Amino acid sequence: MSRKDQLTNRGPLSGNKRSHALNHSRRVWNVNLQVLRIKTGKNTSKRIKVSTRTIKKLKKQNKLVA
Repeated sequence: MSRKDQLTNRGPLSGNKRSHALNHSRRVWNVNLQVLRIKTGKNTSKRIKVSTRTIKKLKKQNKLVA
């Protein structure tokens, strides 16, 4: 499974790492994924990988109780 948010499809970003002497090399900023359990039915639940930014948005919109 790739490092992507399963709700918003946010993935890793890429760019350059720059030193004080302005040397550069490629690097990757991965998404901070957390495993979240959501209810899908009356007695069923599902585990999904969601970024912390998505969790924060869901809490702010009262869509998530955690």
